[in-house]
Amino acid sequence: MTLLDAYALIAFLAGGPAAAHVRALLREGGAAVATANLVEVLDVLQRVRGVPIPRVAELVDPLLEGPLTALPLDTPTARRAAELRAAHYHRSPRPISLADAVLLASAGAGDRIATADPDVLAVAAAETIATLTLPGEG
Repeated sequence: MTLLDAYALIAFLAGGPAAAHVRALLREGGAAVATANLVEVLDVLQRVRGVPIPRVAELVDPLLEGPLTALPLDTPTARRAAELRAAHYHRSPRPISLADAVLLASAGAGDRIATADPDVLAVAAAETIATLTLPGEG
């Protein structure tokens, strides 16, 4: 399974640099998003980009009914996310968010994380989680 971080899904929905890559991942099948990252997508598209939540839902809901699986946050994943963040977070050199930690904790054996975030990529490497590096904003 390929887990998309919030950046990846926002790029796909809003036409960012990684849109074509994410489109290809969705077509391949086996794409997923952790619910914490889905919250971030909804927040950024509304608060930062000015897209009302009902409009974002119109864009996201068909994906969740088809090529994208939402991964709920259960208690073991929450514990693992807390452990990962406690082990790797630092305000300056490694500012991984809680959503980043949930993303990393949601990856199982054989999964990979699709992101452009260098901090997520670094933690994934340290934790031997497979990754797919997406093109970033700049």
